[in-house]
Amino acid sequence: MTTATPGRAGASRGRSAGRPAPSQDPEVADRARDRTATLNQLLLAAVVFALGTFVALGRFPGDAMLFFAGVVVIIVTTGATLIVPWNRLPYGWVAVVPAVDFLAITAMQLAAPDSALGLLWIFPTTWLAGAFGLLGLCGVAAGILGAVALLTSVTGAEPAYRTFLLPLVLLAVAVTSHLGTRRAEAQRTLLAKQSQLLRSVLARTRRQEQVVLEVLDAVDFGVVRLDAAGRAAVTNDAHGRLQGLDVGDAGVRAFRDDAVTPLPADELPIERVRRGESFDDQVVWFGSDSSSRRALTITARRLADSDGADAGAVVVSRDVTAELNALRARDELVASVSHELRTPLTSILGYLDLAIEDPDLPEPVRANLDIAERNAERLLRIVAEILAASSSSPSAVEASLAPQRLDAQDLARAAAEAALPRAATRAITIDTTGLELAPVWADPLRLRQVIDNLVSNAIDYNRDGGTVFVGTTTDGTSSWILVRDTGIGISESDRSRLFHRYYKAGAARRAGTGLGLAIARDIVRAHGGEIALRSTPGAGSTFIVKLPAMTAEGSTA
Repeated sequence: MTTATPGRAGASRGRSAGRPAPSQDPEVADRARDRTATLNQLLLAAVVFALGTFVALGRFPGDAMLFFAGVVVIIVTTGATLIVPWNRLPYGWVAVVPAVDFLAITAMQLAAPDSALGLLWIFPTTWLAGAFGLLGLCGVAAGILGAVALLTSVTGAEPAYRTFLLPLVLLAVAVTSHLGTRRAEAQRTLLAKQSQLLRSVLARTRRQEQVVLEVLDAVDFGVVRLDAAGRAAVTNDAHGRLQGLDVGDAGVRAFRDDAVTPLPADELPIERVRRGESFDDQVVWFGSDSSSRRALTITARRLADSDGADAGAVVVSRDVTAELNALRARDELVASVSHELRTPLTSILGYLDLAIEDPDLPEPVRANLDIAERNAERLLRIVAEILAASSSSPSAVEASLAPQRLDAQDLARAAAEAALPRAATRAITIDTTGLELAPVWADPLRLRQVIDNLVSNAIDYNRDGGTVFVGTTTDGTSSWILVRDTGIGISESDRSRLFHRYYKAGAARRAGTGLGLAIARDIVRAHGGEIALRSTPGAGSTFIVKLPAMTAEGSTA
């Protein structure tokens, strides 16, 4: 795109209106000159023609021949103005037209000295003073003074205020026309420069936009810019390649990070962004065919305008299918190794039990064997967690459930009582006053595993002398289990990955396997429920487990 060349600063000063300005197209200026001459002359000719008609129909108190001679000169000059191509002549030649008009009007005024025909001098006066700068203004002044002197000498009248009133008014009109034209020319020059600047800025903006689009199309990340109304303003090629269709399109089948559970329409990333949310690394699987399904990690950031108001969001998606498949392969390998470890560990524990039960065993040896047994049991629990988290079948947890009617209140109280000795070592209080009736249809062993994990984490991430609140409640359709601590809380960056396998948050990352919450979530989802987190760094965290309070037949548990 070409950019206009700026004119030289100040080059238009002293120029006459209608002349080509430095930034003005000469062809356009020539057409304007031709049009201006024609319009000015036609206006004067119309007025003179009307006056001539009145004089011809009535009585003229003066020399009619001289009057009509002036009228004829103006009419002829007008005809010449229409014929002559002024745009092909040097600029100064157009001044001949108002000069001839001035002389013709002088003749008309001489024909009737006591008339007001001298007012017609306004037409050539404003033309000369406005179109030809200071030179035209000086010419007007000289012409007016000459005409007044001629009229005074011809009529022989004594000079009076009436003699000088018309010249003074004409001079004032000429000066006003000159200043107005200069002001208009200055504004025209300024507008021309601003137009050039805007064209330059527009060209630069378009180049920058082109560069940005080229860069966006070159990367492997899908990028979508949404405006405040939720409409896609900018999108790159990778976005379409990664998802095939828009991530918010109803035709796209989307699944949660387990690649099996369908993702509700209101939880699609674009829908969440349109509701004003921002999030990090939401993993969503897209595609109807499980063999070709692709996983995207999606991040959304809100944008604000200069006034701080919401201006939309930017959504970035990245293909992590290969990474998640690699993690799945790792899980399968770990599961295989863990399965092989379980048999010898079970055998070791059996022989340790037999050795400890020997009545002839010395006490120092028994104490050492107790330590070995505790560590072997801990190792077996770790192996069991790894096996549970690394199951190759997504429905393995659901298939292993044996649900029945039970009260979550009883399970929560038992888990709290079992954790009391561990909490006492750090002076942590477990508050169970919030336990209420909460009927659920669930597997008691697996649900107890979830509550044990949540209570254990609440103790591990709590402060010495803190409190763990355990509560249950129901509304007849759903039941809730709540575990809240007064500990260190969970940061925003940790929160988005807290339920990922092998991920450990906060300062206690060296403890545990990082599988507990991932397993707990799988168990809760297998029951048709959901687990949620609310946390404030420095104030504590709250885990809420929501489960259906209905049996498979639809009756209340």
